[in-house]
Amino acid sequence: MLLMLAALLPAIDLQDPEWPQWRGPTRDGVWSEPAARASLPDTLTPKWRTKIGSGYCGPTIADGRVYVMDRVDEPNEIERVHCFAWETGAPIWSHEYDSAYIGVSYKAGPRCSVQVLDGLAYSLGTMGHLFCFDAASGEVRWRKDLGSEYKIDMPIWGISAAPVIEGEHLIVPVSGKDAYLVAFDRKTGKEQWRAFSDRGNYSAPIVINHAGERVLVCWSGDRVLGVAPTTGELHWQYPLKAKNMPLACAAPVLHQDKLFLTAFYDGCALLELDPQKLSVRELWRRRGRNERSTDGLHSIISTPIAIEDHIYGVDSYGELRCLSIKDGSRVWEDRTAVPRARWATIHFVKNADRVWMFNDRGELLISKLTPNGFEELDRAKLLKPTRGQLNRRDGVCWSHPGFAYGHVFARNDEELVCADLRAPANAK
Repeated sequence: MLLMLAALLPAIDLQDPEWPQWRGPTRDGVWSEPAARASLPDTLTPKWRTKIGSGYCGPTIADGRVYVMDRVDEPNEIERVHCFAWETGAPIWSHEYDSAYIGVSYKAGPRCSVQVLDGLAYSLGTMGHLFCFDAASGEVRWRKDLGSEYKIDMPIWGISAAPVIEGEHLIVPVSGKDAYLVAFDRKTGKEQWRAFSDRGNYSAPIVINHAGERVLVCWSGDRVLGVAPTTGELHWQYPLKAKNMPLACAAPVLHQDKLFLTAFYDGCALLELDPQKLSVRELWRRRGRNERSTDGLHSIISTPIAIEDHIYGVDSYGELRCLSIKDGSRVWEDRTAVPRARWATIHFVKNADRVWMFNDRGELLISKLTPNGFEELDRAKLLKPTRGQLNRRDGVCWSHPGFAYGHVFARNDEELVCADLRAPANAK
């Protein structure tokens, strides 16, 4: 482990919203911080930028520090976990380890964002290397080689589903033999339970309140599971076998008493949670004939968002769509938010009555999404696309950004940047 001296960290109001895990504090793509700016310059000049290697995982921000993972393949194949000072980008610590990618397609680097809680930082690499660090110093508290311990049937895109913390458990979609899900004591790394023999998938689990219980919702390659997070007991299941290969990357979206699901090949579905007992029922299902002729929403990389009675997301070729929650019917479609291309991507973050959108061209958009249509309020270039993540169409920016301390944090395959989004002091 290489430790590096950082500049003194600035004082942080710990009440300020942070971004300590994938998709934010509550794992739902909501940025609650007020006073974000209402307009953008043509190019959003970063407050700082720092060089990193390639990788798909987005940055996370907590306790005045920024965490991100990357990969280097020369002279040896290694994954790295980095920690930087949030205000300056100065390096604080870095940890590297050998990780040869075997049987994995798209080798740009790690997929899962670092998760931070109570002074501990958790990272999960593409081949199943799981670490718990002291978040401030980078000291390794415990580690696991999930690939060797659990005989992972490696998904073609590697281990991609970000673990979730519930209480004292770190719950990981391992995709191992008789261990699709494994829960560890998050402080010691000791296994607490393992369950299921499902095929692997890429969708990150969430934890919801259902019928008076905390329920882990996890989408495997065969079904959607409702699980007791403390024991691994199965509460309910919804069969959802992939038509071709398992290719669900979007997380389940909770909206009131409903769960929305979407996958590239298999379209979308809406489940209703029974308020009195731990069970679900299908309200509707929509699936097109193929990846080009779609119905509803066939999302690939990004997770949609729900606003009032509608779902907003990106279809398989970059079509921004609004669906009615009532029946999944398409209300409108827009093709201006991101250029049309296979797997074209937009990441959505709700902030008050606006939606921040980061597309795979490296552009940051301020928008309003309503049943009346997509209203683009402003757009700025933040990062250039790079070819490590996708060696086509001049590259992409596929990693989810983080929002904290009034700033946006984003990466490509060459650098991590931070830009100020606070409203100017003279703004009216």
